[in-house]
Amino acid sequence: MKKNFVAVLAVVAMITGVALFLQQRQQVDAETTRRPGKLRVVSTNSILDDLVRQVGGDKVDAYSIVKRGTDPHEYDPQPTDITATADADVVFYNGLQLETGGNGWFKKLVKASRKNFNEDVFAASQGVPVRYLTTNRHEPDPHAWLDLANGQQYVATISRILQQKDPANAKFYERNATAYQAKLQRLHQTSQAKFATLPANRRLLVTSEGAFKYFAAAYGIQAAYIWEVNTESQGTPEQMQAVVKQIRQSNVQNLFVETSVSPKSMQKLAQETKLPIKATLYTDSLGAAGSTGATYYQMMNWNLTQIYQGLSAS
Repeated sequence: MKKNFVAVLAVVAMITGVALFLQQRQQVDAETTRRPGKLRVVSTNSILDDLVRQVGGDKVDAYSIVKRGTDPHEYDPQPTDITATADADVVFYNGLQLETGGNGWFKKLVKASRKNFNEDVFAASQGVPVRYLTTNRHEPDPHAWLDLANGQQYVATISRILQQKDPANAKFYERNATAYQAKLQRLHQTSQAKFATLPANRRLLVTSEGAFKYFAAAYGIQAAYIWEVNTESQGTPEQMQAVVKQIRQSNVQNLFVETSVSPKSMQKLAQETKLPIKATLYTDSLGAAGSTGATYYQMMNWNLTQIYQGLSAS
């Protein structure tokens, strides 16, 4: 009787394993199936994916490796990512060591997918003025998209590569890129004018990660943070003491936390300084569909609005 029971369990386990394998295979096929006549474009994160969709429209089949709400600094590629990348006509990554720092997951993915840099794999950040970390002057800060002027440069690069890969639709990509760049430029200029009205002692943006160097330079404010780059060493006593000192030397009224990090350190900072957390900001990822940060434009508009309100509040 016991042997029969064990045999039944073994059969059930085998059937379950086969079912799970088939389910995963179907998921891979569903997410990576090429639609006829479409340029297959893979991007490393949701922000780049949205920019590709803005330029490529219905001429591209777009796929994002790192899904919304996930930190692209450290990532473990899934089978669907490898299949999609291998099948892609174009692959965009941010560059500036966003994906190739740390465990170098993107380089490994490119090698596994048999792709080549500057042939079918391109850095969307080409042409942006690079800013560097304060803790390592030789390491670039990857968060260039948080300046809308740089966002326009990303669009220009994406448009140029799509035109090269799909010359039959070059005019389509060029028109979309020009219109979208104009939209981003209007928001950029309006925001610069608003931030210019802030008193000097209010121009301190306090966040968890030091992702806002490009943003701060573009909109005339100073960026303060608990840690500089997302790592395992976050929210140490030394980091907390340094940012508390900056806050107490200013007249800042509000703090901010990002969607891509744990709020625990910022909550501790709020308790220490008796300052409220004004809003949650988007940095390394877009928000879910239908949220305030569902697209790159919406994400930047939300960030700009919330930060300005937080810094201007009495």
